[in-house]
Amino acid sequence: MEKVKLEVCCGSAEDVIEAYKAGADRVELNSNLFHGGLTPTLGSLKVAKRETELPIMTMIRPREGGFCYTDTEFKVAVEDAKAMVANGSDGLVFGFLRENGTVDMERSRIIAEIAREKGLQTVFHRAVDVVPDWKEALDMLIELKITRVLTSGQCYDVSYAAPVVKAMIEYAAGRIEILPGAGLTNANVRRFVEESGCTQVHMAAHRLMFDTSTANNRSIFYGGCLYPPEDRFNVTDGAYIGNVVSILGEKP
Repeated sequence: MEKVKLEVCCGSAEDVIEAYKAGADRVELNSNLFHGGLTPTLGSLKVAKRETELPIMTMIRPREGGFCYTDTEFKVAVEDAKAMVANGSDGLVFGFLRENGTVDMERSRIIAEIAREKGLQTVFHRAVDVVPDWKEALDMLIELKITRVLTSGQCYDVSYAAPVVKAMIEYAAGRIEILPGAGLTNANVRRFVEESGCTQVHMAAHRLMFDTSTANNRSIFYGGCLYPPEDRFNVTDGAYIGNVVSILGEKP
């Protein structure tokens, strides 16, 4: 197997540092991975840039729950995009749809141009997985000169969508990069790469960490109705990522 690039989905500067130590090629920096990833803080970007040498793609997503934003939310996205670019981001990740689920060309162009003005890359994220026609969507994104598309092949788990990803790669024909992700593990990534013909993959892997500072009152919760335990949090599992790096670098 030829070397396949590994992009790690990160939810903090700590995650980026762990991914860097493990040998990742690139990261996507977010906040709030529970909701699919939202715009990260400037502090997390600055620390991650200072502590690593990885290309860092930063998410521009003002809220969870869909991809058709209000005018105010889009104004926030524009300001966030400008701030990320001004503070060292290597590229912007975004996805803007219309109410009917098709690509919002106008809004996507605005954010893409903020990145392109600085010679940075652009990624249209998994919003592409809910469009009614992925070929039409790719054509629109190619017209916008988007660098690549992050996709699960319009399936809840990309490991079951290798034929679709392969079709996307063939249809793109080098005009836009296809970055598959969502559901890849060290157990299935090699098979997926061979079946899809992809040259890069996107994945996350976390291990549980504990914070005992809340132990004095376990009846208190700061989250929503799910009431997640307040004495633990996730951080990128460097050992797991390192194992995937080794798998992707193996020859058949």
